[in-house]
Parts: sequence; structure tokens; C-alpha cells
Amino acid sequence: MRNKRIICLCYDFPPLLVAGAIKIEKLLKILQKTWRIDALTSVKDGQGNSELSVHFVRKGKPEYLYKLIYKLRLYKLISLFVWPDDVIFWMLPAVLKARMLIKQHKPSAIVVFIMPYGAGIVGIILKWITGLPLVLNFDDSYTCTDMNPGFVTWFHYKMSIWLEDLYVRQADAVVYVSQRNLEAVKNRQPANQHSKFYLVRCGAEPEEFTYSNVDNNDSSQLFKITYIGAMVAWFEFEPNQKSYPWLRKLLAAWNQLGSYELVKLDMRSHSPVFIGKAVKQAIAQNPELQGKIKVEIYGSTYPKSLTDRVLESQGIADLVEVHGTVSHAEAIQIACQSDLLFLTLPDRPDGSPGGRISAKTYEYLMTDKPILAAVPQGENWDYLEDKPGVWLAKPTDVSAMAKVVSELASAKFTAKEVKIDRHYLRPELSYENRAQEFNHVIEQVLEKASQ
Repeated sequence: MRNKRIICLCYDFPPLLVAGAIKIEKLLKILQKTWRIDALTSVKDGQGNSELSVHFVRKGKPEYLYKLIYKLRLYKLISLFVWPDDVIFWMLPAVLKARMLIKQHKPSAIVVFIMPYGAGIVGIILKWITGLPLVLNFDDSYTCTDMNPGFVTWFHYKMSIWLEDLYVRQADAVVYVSQRNLEAVKNRQPANQHSKFYLVRCGAEPEEFTYSNVDNNDSSQLFKITYIGAMVAWFEFEPNQKSYPWLRKLLAAWNQLGSYELVKLDMRSHSPVFIGKAVKQAIAQNPELQGKIKVEIYGSTYPKSLTDRVLESQGIADLVEVHGTVSHAEAIQIACQSDLLFLTLPDRPDGSPGGRISAKTYEYLMTDKPILAAVPQGENWDYLEDKPGVWLAKPTDVSAMAKVVSELASAKFTAKEVKIDRHYLRPELSYENRAQEFNHVIEQVLEKASQ
């Protein structure tokens, strides 16, 4: 009988507040009911238990040099020479630590959560050394143009394809969260590799979304639109661009030199600017809503001075409020207290479908709140299109968003507040279900390996 133990490589890990780490926490909490798990991570203070042993492996990254490069805004140097990412500084100590644990505990399989992308290389090396079956979980495809619309050079683009294809050939199973990304990578492979592909989406935990405990004291006075997560497009609207224009142009030329662009993304939509303008338009069309609508952004990691300047320059400072990071539990509380949940991604002006799907999608669907998804055509749009209580709009379509805001805000203030019953989706969206799907992948791999 095989050993019911696996070794997991998780560069990101709780208590880190990123989508990948949250997913790992939820999956491993359930998988440990079936497996004893050794988890290797670069994050300090990871919490384990009798069935989940967490092993910290130091990154080894030259932090001082990185800080200097970022201070000088010479990020391109890192993109050029640190490939595929800074996991390369973690690889050797991670391989040595994992090999020692494998010798001690004799696990049945190696599971790697790939994000950053270089983590898969550690898994491949360990498979070569030990011969153990390898499962690679991709949170996002390396060649997804939503995540990587361009590369620092044509050579780096070709290397990204080569690396992802190498992962497929060397792994016993590859897991994706996006059907479009899965199909795009699968179609590049020979037919004998197609059986390795599995779809296991992100999810949420139903028990965390209890509406009865989240009464909102302001519910009758204000219509709250909430976005949870980091928005990254603040510098696209930075009004203070007049200082040292020659230096900015020089840096821009340096960053563009030799670059290889696959698709042009409009990053501006990954900001509160368009939803803020939509609220402004809705109020202009419905004056009775004046002072009754607020957009709140939670999870910003940008300086308040910058976000305030952008909101002021766009004329939406009185409508939009930006907050810093909050815990995952707090984020869920906030979502359940909102009147409208907002989701947005960078736009794709050429109309081509994207492969990215936001991890927030599943958490939003666990609530009984209306969802306004300003996303481009592609995976996220396709997934939400038939879900109840979801309004879809293009990321920069202010008029379409204003129409939704007007309709829902007016409904609230005329005692017709919209609540959406999505309870039938909960079993599918639950991490209990996702963990069962993931466990099925591991079992399939081990069954094939034993034949």
C-alpha cells in the first residue's frame, strides 16, 4: 500500500494575503484529511498541524540590489536577467530541503503550486532526482496574454512558451484554473500529452458567507459599491507628470527598447476611474441619488498621496474612497455588507478574448449581492454570463455601468433592494468540491504510475 503522504512546493503561503496563498490554504486544509503533507514555502510563519508540516526555505534574493534597481526604476534589468523570475534564488535551497524530506518521509507524489512561474523548475528537478510523479498546478498560464501581454524581448517570449511546454512534457498532470488557457496550451501539445490536462478552478468556503451576522447600520442611507483587491493602474492617470519630462521619456524609451508585444491591454480600466465616472453619470441622470452612492476600494498597496491625486484629477474624489489591505475574513465581511460588488480587469481594445479569470469571481458569487463585472470578452465573461444577479459591461463602458448603478441604487431607495439567491451554486463553488477535484487528479496520477 502506498504512503498517504505528498510533498507540496508552495512559494506563496498563508499568512501572505494574495489569491494564490489563500487558495493553497483552503485546498491543503481539506487535502490533509486524506494526505499527510509536507509544504515547502518561502514565507515565514506558515502555520501547520499534525497532518500538515510547513517548512520555511529562505529565498536568498539579494534584497538590497533589488531595492536599488526599483529605486532607480530600472525594472527592465530584472526582466532581462532574472529568468523566469526571482524563484531562481530559492531553487537550490528548496531542492536540497525537499530532497531531504523525500528521503525521510517517502511521499507518493510531488505537487507544485506554480506562481511564480519558476517554481515548476524545482518540481521537475525533484522528479528527475527521485522519480516521483509530479503534479503542476498553474494559477495562471505563463503564456496567457492577460497576465503577460508582452515580454522584454522576443527571445524571452519564445522561452516562456518553451518553459510551459517543458512543464507539460515533464509533469504527470497539469492543472489550470481557466478553460481558455487550458485549451490554448493543450492545443500546442502533441496528442499523447492531452490526457495530462485538468481544470480545477478557484473557489470559496460557504460557511464564511453568513449574511445574518453582517447587518449594515448605514444600509438605508447609502448605496455602497465595493471592489476588493489591488488596483494597479494609478500611474496611468498620474496628473503630476511634468517634472523631469526628458527623464521620463528616456526611461520609457529604454523600457520599450527590444520589447515584444503580443496584445495591447488598456490598463486604465484596472482602476476605480470608470466606475467612479459611471456613478457621477448616474447621479447626473438621477439627481435624487446625490450623496447616496459611494465606491469603496479595499486592498490598495499604493501611496495615499498618489491615489488621492488621481481621484481629485478625475473629479471623483467625493465618490470614491480607497482603503489599504484587509484580512481575508474582513474582505468577506465587507463583501457581504455591500449593495453592489464590482469586478474589473484590464481591457483588451482589439476585442480578442482573454484567458484570465479573477479569483474574486467565486467569492462574489457566494454572496447574495448583485455583481457588476466590467471585464473584457474571454474566460471571466464566459463564466459569469449565465450566473444570476450578474451585470456584464465592457471595462471602459461608463454608460453601461451607469445604467446598472442607476437601476440598483434606485431600487434600494424605493424599498425594492435586490437580493440574489445563489445557494444552488455553493456546492460547486466550495473548496470542499475543489479539493475533491484536485485529489482526483493526484489519485489518477498515482494510479497511472502504478500500472
